[in-house]
Amino acid sequence: PALLDDRFGQHVMQLWIGAKSIGQHVQPASRRGSHAIILVAHVVVDRSVPLDEENSVEVQQRIAKRDLPAHAAGVHEQRDAVAVSSGTAALHLTLLAMDVGPGNEVIIPSYVCTALLHAIEYVGAKPVLAEIDPRSYNLDASDVQKRITEQTKAIIVPHLFGLAVDLDRFLDLNVPLIEDCAQAVGGTYHNKMLGTFGQAAIFSFYATKVMAAGEGGMVISKSPELLERIRDLKTYDEKAADRTRYNYKMTDMQAALGKVQLGRLDEFISRRRKIAQNYIQAFDSLAVKLPVEQDEHIYYRFTVGLDSDCEAMIRNLGKQEIGSARPIFLPIHRHLKTDGYPITDHAWKTTLSIPIYPSLPSAAIDRVSDCFIRNYEKYR
Repeated sequence: PALLDDRFGQHVMQLWIGAKSIGQHVQPASRRGSHAIILVAHVVVDRSVPLDEENSVEVQQRIAKRDLPAHAAGVHEQRDAVAVSSGTAALHLTLLAMDVGPGNEVIIPSYVCTALLHAIEYVGAKPVLAEIDPRSYNLDASDVQKRITEQTKAIIVPHLFGLAVDLDRFLDLNVPLIEDCAQAVGGTYHNKMLGTFGQAAIFSFYATKVMAAGEGGMVISKSPELLERIRDLKTYDEKAADRTRYNYKMTDMQAALGKVQLGRLDEFISRRRKIAQNYIQAFDSLAVKLPVEQDEHIYYRFTVGLDSDCEAMIRNLGKQEIGSARPIFLPIHRHLKTDGYPITDHAWKTTLSIPIYPSLPSAAIDRVSDCFIRNYEKYR
């Protein structure tokens, strides 16, 4: 079979790790060259809790409502957290809880997935796009500062590809920050956990993320009032219909996977850093742009910047069964058919990501490196 990249391979391998760790049976299946996984769950009933009508909901949601949020909050040295159904749901509810709505502006990078755009549009606010730093691919604080107006209600700062944004500069802007830690769970900034600097932080546990639970998300905040508003908004059952609420609950199956993976987070990040160092050493003699080497980088993606369009390299690697892709499908300004973002355009045109995930075998790392170098030499 093809060597799986970090968009699909991590889905299979990390769900396998998580599922086995909570006592599930996992069997891979292959049919006509495709890949699938079959999860067969053991239902575990806590017989110390009577299953009557009053507490059955609490039993069903105990891991998602209590165990995983408490564990996540503890890891981040915070008092509380709220688990939800996805990272997008986490961002949507955070914006609502911060009273972001029509007439407000929210600044985001263009070089990011469209989940940020959608969440802003859900609440009726206006997205304001900003440029990235060409070295780190993270949001450029200087460019953001130029775009702040009286209508600016928040700045969403993604720690893109696992590298922390320059938070000190953003905190100096005196605009509420929402940290997007979807690609950086477990990362740090000046030895302090990411997700603890802004007014709130959102996380994603989607199948291709650092901590993969199939689906799921989390909000962490220092504000008990904000978290309580999010907790109220995420479910509508047995509440007065006095406001719009949502069905954004995380399931206990996802939470159980997430709890196991959170316990192995240090192991996952250590392995990612080791793989990244192998790539950095292998590509040291190439005239390419490699990720910023920083001790606190967790390398959610391993990006390689070429000096021209990367499409041919992606295509040639694919022919040799090496999965690679542009790490951002399409910049938001291109979705919106606007221009004026040359740094973002250049990054999108020239940058690809290659496989990196904790279960990637050493032999596969060597194969990826060798194939990339051979293709690079032809590409030049």
